[in-house]
Amino acid sequence: MTVPKHASVSDTDEFIHHHTELPDTRLSLYFDGLLSGIGKLASWLWVVVTLIIIWAVVSRYAFGQGSVLLEELQWHLAGVGWLLGLAYTLVVDDHVRVDVIHERLSLRTQGWIELLGILLLLLPFLGIVIYEMVPYAASAYQVGETSPAPAGLSNRWVLKAILAVSFSLIALAAVSRLLRVTALLFGFPRPIRRVNTDNQPGEGS
Repeated sequence: MTVPKHASVSDTDEFIHHHTELPDTRLSLYFDGLLSGIGKLASWLWVVVTLIIIWAVVSRYAFGQGSVLLEELQWHLAGVGWLLGLAYTLVVDDHVRVDVIHERLSLRTQGWIELLGILLLLLPFLGIVIYEMVPYAASAYQVGETSPAPAGLSNRWVLKAILAVSFSLIALAAVSRLLRVTALLFGFPRPIRRVNTDNQPGEGS
């Protein structure tokens, strides 16, 4: 089954993702799958952080051996896990929405709000942040920045580079969402069916 090039909201109802209420496109599915994989992989860092905390506590109180390196490693990895998970929250639409009337609006109106918000607010903001973060990380790499604490972590540029990577992933998630919004409002790119529950690929174009 194909969808007309200029599909209306009613035409695309059967293609709508239940959670986000936006239709999917082939490219958005690819981007979302990539970002979801990165987000799920990053979530395992919290297990690593927990193990490091346990190790640090046992070392300090059972053996009297404190470690600045372990303490810094905890918050570095926690920061990486949090930053790399930000794009995932946008993909699954679980980020915080500070509005009280959005759900009361029609689907088309919600789509226009998403379109204008992404184009005029989100993407410009992300562009500025990425533009500032790249030289920020490059500078730390060039000077060989390390922790100011004795026996602390070296290569502080890695964490700063994660900032640029994180916001780049959010920008990719925003582009993916933009494609889904334009599919809803203008029928381009063409909406496609999602894989159904019996693992049989749906029809699309």
